Parts: sequence; C-alpha cells; structure tokens
Amino acid sequence: MFGSVLSAFNDSIDELNTDGRTATAINYRASITSLESYKMNLKFTDITVNFLKKYERWMLDNGKTVTTVGMYLRALRAVYNKQDIDSKMYPFSRNNEKNKYQIPTGSNKKKALTLDEISKIYNYQAESDQEAKARDYWMFLYLCNGMNVKDLCSLKWNNIKDDTLQFEREKTKRTNKKPKTIVVSLKAVTWDIINKWGVKSLVPDSYIFPHYDNKMTPERRHEIAQQLVKNINKYMKRIALKVGINKDVTTYYARHSFATILKRSGTDIAMISDLLGHSNVSVTENYLDGFESDQIKRQTDVLVSFDKVAQ
Repeated sequence: MFGSVLSAFNDSIDELNTDGRTATAINYRASITSLESYKMNLKFTDITVNFLKKYERWMLDNGKTVTTVGMYLRALRAVYNKQDIDSKMYPFSRNNEKNKYQIPTGSNKKKALTLDEISKIYNYQAESDQEAKARDYWMFLYLCNGMNVKDLCSLKWNNIKDDTLQFEREKTKRTNKKPKTIVVSLKAVTWDIINKWGVKSLVPDSYIFPHYDNKMTPERRHEIAQQLVKNINKYMKRIALKVGINKDVTTYYARHSFATILKRSGTDIAMISDLLGHSNVSVTENYLDGFESDQIKRQTDVLVSFDKVAQ
C-alpha cells in the first residue's frame, strides 16, 4: 500500500515493452514523468481525490490540454488498479460515483470529410511521388475500414483471402482476450494501391508494403509507423489546400470518415461498429460526425412545407 508509484510504473512499462506495445509504454513514461514533476517520490497513499484535482489544475495552468490530462491519469489509474490497495481508498470514480475523482475527457472534435471532399482527394492529380503515395495511402486507410498506419505497415500477403483483407488491429490484439478479426471488402481502388505500392512476393508471410521486416524490434516499428504518419499528414494537408478543403486532413480523418459516410448512407451503427473492430457501439458513436449542411436543409425543409399546403 505504501509502494512507490514510479517503481510500479516502471514495472508496467517493462511489461508493455515486452508485449511490443511501444506507444502505450511511451505514454506511461510521459505520465509518470509528469506526475513526478508535480510531486517527487510519489507514493500510492498520496493518490487521493484532492491530489488528483490539484494535479489536474496544475496541468491545465501549465498549458496542457484536457486530453493530455486524461491520457496521463488513465495510465495512473491502470497502474493503480494493479496494486493491492484497500478499496476504501480508491480515488477514481466508477459509474459516476460521487465524492470520487472523474478523469476528464477532452471534447471529441469530429474529423470526418464529406463524400464530395473525398472525391476531390481521390481525383487529385499528384504533382510528385510523395503526394501520390500520401494520397493513395490515405485512400487505402479510408477504404480498409479506417485502419491505422501501424495496421497498414503490418499487413502481410496471407491477410488477403480471395477479395477480402482480414486482420486484427495491432492496437487491441494484445489487450483483448478474443481480438476481433476485421474483414475488409477489397475494391478495385484498393487493389490498384496494393499493386502500385506493394512489394510483390510469393512468400505468404512477407509484408505487403515495404516498411516492416520480421527482424525489426517493436521500438523500430513504432518509429517507422510514426514517421509514415507524419509524411502522410504533411502531404495530405497540402493536397487538401490545393483542392479547396479547409481542414487539416490527417490519417485520423480516414477512420472517422469511413464510419461517418457509412452512417449517412443508412448503414446500421452495429455493423459499422463491427467493421471498425470496436468493443461496443458507444465507442463507434464517438466517431460519427454530424450531417452535412445540405442534408440538414433537405430534412428540415418539411418544417416550412405548410406554404405548399396553403397554396
């Protein structure tokens, strides 16, 4: 009960690195660094509701976002939950408990494009190989159920079954007891991207795209995926400006747009949730954007249809 928070974090970080969960390990390291900056030699007995409230205020006063506060404190809660501590001392709110600390959540700014905007990106005539690759990779992410870049890099030829691509999300495959297999219906556009940028091989266990190899450490894979994300985002923002899209288009937009456009087409949210590989429908709802202004206008025109009745 009187254990060191730093020591417990280090143990968790070692476990994460062993499991190849490099991004989560990096987040945990940032979390404990921040907590130790606020209070050195932190003990679990220090983690009270009052401490958490003061830490949150300190973070915000020092220019950190609510999203960052939430990330760091969710890491602290995960480490805390592994400790053998009297439940009466538990400071975090469960099921909206009163007199407990509720970890803040940042406003989920929607990052979805309209179908018209995606059409502009698809039809854009790239001015360089870098632009072409960024555009094609972004379209691939969008068309492949909104997969992320790490999943793209991890794809192997044996993930292709006839005209489908079947894979497990790298983000959740080690945290879920029964990881979901995501099934992507491969379209002509996706095949074109695979044929253009993929590395053809007769070895089923070889990677489709030329970014990973079987000898790479998890840390190196993380670095490569992060750099690829930066490159895609860099050129996609330029492309967006050139085609008249007033948004900072990033890889996040691919996933959110996939979910939102299916919703607008009338696809059941439960099916969208399954296609995204989410654990439940409520997670999916956070991805779904509002309707386009022209759709809102069409739907609300009925409110003034009385003028037609009068005529």
